[in-house]
Amino acid sequence: MDREIHTWYSPALQKEMPIAVYGHYGFALLMIPTAAADYLEYERFELIEHLRPFIDQGKMKVFSINSINMESWMNKPMEGAHKAIRHNQFNQYVWEEVIPFIQNTTSVETPIITSGASFGALHAMNLFLKRPDLIKGVIAMSGVYDLMEYSDGYYDEQVYFNSPIHYIPNLTDHQLLEKIRSGKIIIATGSGNHEDPNANNRFSGVLHSKSIPHELSVWGNDIHHDWPTWKKMLPHFIDSRF
Repeated sequence: MDREIHTWYSPALQKEMPIAVYGHYGFALLMIPTAAADYLEYERFELIEHLRPFIDQGKMKVFSINSINMESWMNKPMEGAHKAIRHNQFNQYVWEEVIPFIQNTTSVETPIITSGASFGALHAMNLFLKRPDLIKGVIAMSGVYDLMEYSDGYYDEQVYFNSPIHYIPNLTDHQLLEKIRSGKIIIATGSGNHEDPNANNRFSGVLHSKSIPHELSVWGNDIHHDWPTWKKMLPHFIDSRF
């Protein structure tokens, strides 16, 4: 399996941002880390190894980026407004820097699918829903899609526009909705410890209300909010849905 590490100084984030790249061909899977983790998290916890068969056969090429959650929603002393600003800067980094990097190392026509677990699932979903012209789908695992879960009660317009369960019900832009509807959306969750299937069902209901096709996959009570779950889920969906 080909493995490369790239880094550049991000104008959006005003800091060095590394990215790990695995593979040589196929659709692009853009992975966003959980919580406060980094770009090598999925490698350390052996999820990349579980994806190796698909990477080696050229089904997909994986791009894993850093989170900045410790500089936004997980930075307790930081003012809520500043957290929201930093979140938007992260979005800008992905859309204006990471996506062009992926296109330059694959092609402009290569489909890009976002994926993440836990807080990474919310980011992956939000990045797709806001820019379905750039991103063609999402595999979101063990997520909640309400940013208020992370904002310690802070709420403003920027929180609203990064919280899918809030902004999707009011979305009326027909062209944007049609692009979202043409994408592939997979929402997966367990029903075990620290999972929240009810939150996933609520978000699925929101998507249904806007006639947005998607797959909601709720796994059993033995499927917990932990790495063994995600090492089962992601290879399953890559193998059977792509």
